[in-house]
Amino acid sequence: MAQSEEKNRAGTLYLCATPIGNLEDMTFRAVRILKEVDLIAAEDTRNSIKLLNHFEIKTPMTSYHEYNKIEKGHRLVERILNGENIALITDAGTPGISDPGEELVRMCQEAGVLVTAVPGPSACITALTMSGLPSRRFAFEAFLPSDKKERQAVLEELKGETRTIVLYEAPHRLVKTLKLLKDTLGNRRIRICRELTKKHETVFAAAIAEAVSYYEMYEPKGECVLVIEGKSRREIEKEEIASWEMMSIEEHMQYYEKQGINRKDAMKRAAKDRGISRREVYSALLGRE
Repeated sequence: MAQSEEKNRAGTLYLCATPIGNLEDMTFRAVRILKEVDLIAAEDTRNSIKLLNHFEIKTPMTSYHEYNKIEKGHRLVERILNGENIALITDAGTPGISDPGEELVRMCQEAGVLVTAVPGPSACITALTMSGLPSRRFAFEAFLPSDKKERQAVLEELKGETRTIVLYEAPHRLVKTLKLLKDTLGNRRIRICRELTKKHETVFAAAIAEAVSYYEMYEPKGECVLVIEGKSRREIEKEEIASWEMMSIEEHMQYYEKQGINRKDAMKRAAKDRGISRREVYSALLGRE
């Protein structure tokens, strides 16, 4: 009973999405919640004060960012447990996406604190829907790691990704990142979305090599969202065929038999992989026996 009463006294953490550019994208609910809560935790208070002033929101604000997320997070959770309602906002878009908000959500869940979302703008989803590339399945990677080895490891993982890929990038690193993408993923289709929802919003549609040439000539401005097509099934099939062709038929059979597949089924699979008949596989094996 005491534990139930304690939970009833606790407040709520609200994850409030804010505009990624156009202030008219602020929802009525987000404005109301930000006015009603006891405290707003903002990634950058200097940036967020402009938003609060625009909507005449007088709620006290505190900083919550990458460099204080653990210490400040514990203090925020304690305040919520003591009955305060707190709203979390990021510089732009939905908190918890590529920012320290996910750490605060985890802390709240572990403490049994109620977490709810006030949905709204997201640069990732906005760019994806405007890209014209397949959107049913996508992989969101946010910013690539700054560490060279870790970044290359992520790119190698993305090399075989069949889903549409979404990345964030700063303008001064755009050309370097595009070159890395071309070297690792090949010359795939890409959409470079800049200044989303703002006056100079652009979606540059090209192949990666063309994008490199363009932005080497014209300096990019504004934060970028890169939407890249995934590896096609046809590409994968071609690579598989090429790998099978490098094997002898006997090696191909051994590949399947080592997995515990019986010889008859291994012959069927090898024939299908190589685009030949089972008779041809049998004849080739017979010639080696």
